[in-house]
Amino acid sequence: MRFVPYICVAGLLSLYACGSKAAPESDTRETFVLSDNMLQTTTTAPAEMQQLRNELRFYGSITADNNKLTEVYPAVGGNVLSVNVELGDYVKKGQLLATIRSTEAAGFEKDLSDAENDVIVAKNNWKIAQELYNGKLNTERDVMEARSMYDKALSQLNRMKETFMIYSIKPGAIYEIRSPMNGFIIEKNINQDMLLRSDRSDNIFDIAEIDEVWAIANVNEADINQVKLGVDAYVTTLTYPDKVYAGKVDKIFNIIDPETKAMKVRVKLHNEDFLLKPQMRANIRIAYAEDRRMISIPASALIFDKSKNFVMVFKDRYNIETRQVEVYRQVGDVAYISSGLNENEKVVTHNQLYIYDAIND
Repeated sequence: MRFVPYICVAGLLSLYACGSKAAPESDTRETFVLSDNMLQTTTTAPAEMQQLRNELRFYGSITADNNKLTEVYPAVGGNVLSVNVELGDYVKKGQLLATIRSTEAAGFEKDLSDAENDVIVAKNNWKIAQELYNGKLNTERDVMEARSMYDKALSQLNRMKETFMIYSIKPGAIYEIRSPMNGFIIEKNINQDMLLRSDRSDNIFDIAEIDEVWAIANVNEADINQVKLGVDAYVTTLTYPDKVYAGKVDKIFNIIDPETKAMKVRVKLHNEDFLLKPQMRANIRIAYAEDRRMISIPASALIFDKSKNFVMVFKDRYNIETRQVEVYRQVGDVAYISSGLNENEKVVTHNQLYIYDAIND
């Protein structure tokens, strides 16, 4: 009977020992493997050693290309009968913009009528002189003088006709203002029934082609030495904050504006969709290279979590590693890494968040 407790205790120890050996098998974790569907949509990019770039940000505005802008002035004064366009309208070369009834235009009409009569009189005098010469009643010199008077009268008439064509003067003392080019009306200083003085010095229309525009940046004195001709520039506006226009610095105005205490820099931009309008406010980023090279990756590969930056380093579908990295600088869509990555290692640029959650949760 004394052996029973011993046997029971031994049995319990044996069961406990069996249980302690089986426990590690239940704690074994499976290795993460990228599924076929996920693998097909996952993209990667290599970590590359590149020239370190920096970026400066400035405020500025959009302006029309001065080489594609025309100011329209009235050739005569008078009463404005009609204005056929509004601010912002697109006009074609030769299109009627406005009409003016003018006493000066009436004077041109009289001069044209006088020139036409002078030609008729001079032509008749030349004909008579020729007939008299044929009848031996005058000299050849008389014929030549009559021909010269006819030529002068004809020249004056042609000049008046060219004046009418240039000024678009029509019968009734009407002066027509027509567009000298294709473009948009970006300034308008004329209205119907307005009385224009003949000595007016202000333009009545500004017309500009805006398929190419300028972005003018105000560069602070401290940053002037960083801005060079030909460097990349990226422009956004308040109206279209998500649309980035790329260009290059093509002119540096080497003077300081006394009002803004800044130097102006010009960036030429293609504007085929006409979304950029003159006088729009713009944010202008100018990028330049530094004398240093650093590991770079697409900024989209970065995962920010717990106040740290991570990337998913991809070797194969069975071997994907979460790696903490130190970001030295981010310029646009490129991130420069100071530590945590080696050159030519691949980082996941699409599906990285799903993979990060799957591995680290």
